[in-house]
Amino acid sequence: MAKISLSQLRHSYYPNPTGPEDYALKEIDLDWEDGGAYALLGPSGCGKSTLLNIISGLLVPSEGKILFDDQDVTGLTPDQRNIAQVFQFPVIYDTMTVYDNLAFPLRNRGVDASKVDARVREIAEMLEVTDLLKKRAAGLSPDNKQKISMGRGLVRDDVNVVMFDEPLTVIDPHLKWKLRSKLKELHQRVRATMIYVTHDQTEALTFADQVVVMQDGEVVQIGTPVELFDRPAHTFVGHFIGSPGMNVLPCELQNGAAHFQGNAVPLEGPVKPGADGRLEIGVRPEYVSVANSGIEGRVLKVSDIGRHSVVDTMVGDHKIAAVVNDNAPAQGDVVHLQFKPNQTRLYADGWLATSATEAAE
Repeated sequence: MAKISLSQLRHSYYPNPTGPEDYALKEIDLDWEDGGAYALLGPSGCGKSTLLNIISGLLVPSEGKILFDDQDVTGLTPDQRNIAQVFQFPVIYDTMTVYDNLAFPLRNRGVDASKVDARVREIAEMLEVTDLLKKRAAGLSPDNKQKISMGRGLVRDDVNVVMFDEPLTVIDPHLKWKLRSKLKELHQRVRATMIYVTHDQTEALTFADQVVVMQDGEVVQIGTPVELFDRPAHTFVGHFIGSPGMNVLPCELQNGAAHFQGNAVPLEGPVKPGADGRLEIGVRPEYVSVANSGIEGRVLKVSDIGRHSVVDTMVGDHKIAAVVNDNAPAQGDVVHLQFKPNQTRLYADGWLATSATEAAE
């Protein structure tokens, strides 16, 4: 396994890029520690697959370096980088048995037959496919085919990194949870460095120890799932992660205090010096409550989703969602909203602009 470092990495698909807009990847500097589980998360077109292809060696970056354990591998081919990759569609040999599919990467490298057998059976047990070892891969269900594809990536114990490119996209929704749980369990057992690319926040947050959130070729935040939810560094992170996403509302600063629709809104802490540009308040629906006083709005819709209700309201021209555990109002009701101060943040041009000191409740 290996520590992976990206140093001043940029990439453009144009031969002569002239500005930031010509780059599919803006400048990226980050380190992934040996044995960690990481996710690249973002919408289609944000650059995550480009970044994965650069790490794997399928694509040479326009600028910067890729280092494995501090060794520059930027000019090395994928096989020289000693990586394994699992793709969106299962890469297996239908005419081979499950056993032979799992054994193939080892046999191809001249590994001793007894070690091949031991390793294949170990991985098959982890994947819970021991009873399928003698079956031809052509007859497997889609989820089992993807299990075998994952197993082919994990069977070698000498790889620097195992990379997963949207591996559950073609799997039925009711089977995704099982495979996500299995992959997390596999990481805990083999402790390989793993990078998982996805646009699905649930997949990223349930698999990874650290999530890299990308937008328009930039890394906007790196953190644990809890950090990304509790304290988004950018409004995009707040909007993209969470269901429903964070409320983002335009505001004005008056004497260091935020005001929305003429209402003073207490923030989590002091505003950072120099905060200007487009100013917005960010507060998650979980921290918006329906109260006896506060910001007045009208209920547009109430969605009962079991353990709680999501109440969509309109305040002026702005939509605000609140999560209500009981006694939800009805559509058309006039309500008053309050934001939990220590979870209400100011953003300037999208970036967090308040310090983490708790405000008074």
